Amino acid sequence: MRVWNRCWAGLLLAPLATATLLPLPLSSAANDSNADEWVPLFNGKNLDGWTPKITGHEFGDNYADTFRVENGVIKAAYDKYKEFNGQFGHLFYKDKFSHYRLRVEYRFTGEQCKGGPGWATRNSGVMFHCQDPKTMRKDQEFPVSIEAQFLGGLGKGKRPTNNMCSPGTNIVSGGKLYTPHCLNSKSETYDGDVWVTAEIEVNGSGAVKHLVEGKVVMEYEKPQLDPKDDDAKKLIKDEKNLLLEEGYIALQAESHPVEFRKVEIKVLKK
Repeated sequence: MRVWNRCWAGLLLAPLATATLLPLPLSSAANDSNADEWVPLFNGKNLDGWTPKITGHEFGDNYADTFRVENGVIKAAYDKYKEFNGQFGHLFYKDKFSHYRLRVEYRFTGEQCKGGPGWATRNSGVMFHCQDPKTMRKDQEFPVSIEAQFLGGLGKGKRPTNNMCSPGTNIVSGGKLYTPHCLNSKSETYDGDVWVTAEIEVNGSGAVKHLVEGKVVMEYEKPQLDPKDDDAKKLIKDEKNLLLEEGYIALQAESHPVEFRKVEIKVLKK
């Protein structure tokens, strides 16, 4: 996620902070399986069920073939870009979810696209509780959502992954409203082009857990809209109830090539 005005000098080199450890109808994917089974959201062959939204382009315009499937993985690639010019991309799944566990296998590869911001080096993520992508402005950089932020190591120093970032949102951590843009997990650093398994457990507007390689690295609760954010303001229906109970899921592309080998979900509550 980009550098926002409300926080984060030095994200790439130093952690910001250490995290303190109503059901909706099932999606069509989840309906095809029992609640205790993992259901693949990516078929390994094409982008069926997924639609891109790239900054500066209309929903559904896959500019420069940014998102594609090759050799059984979803790639966010930049070989057809002359230069990155703020074209932050998000690949949205067609259904909304509320109570679930999501598992994603990812890895960073190659070099960052020319023109990409320094903070976006080996930086991607999965956005959840997203606004409907059809409601995003054409030039909107990030959906109003909660982000499980994926960071790759830079070859020196610590750089945890599966952090929390909050475009247009806030969370409650340690019993207190947390308004800075990002909160670092307690994960290890993963250098090189290695595959990493990240999970999030989402319980509607309740507790959220982040896991890396099966270990809990972060916990927080009460994901909610930020009434001070211009895009979030448009989504607020009741100023006394800002909690996010459900939303869409999106894979992120921020100028560094990244691959997603597995995207699967386990619905926890019907």
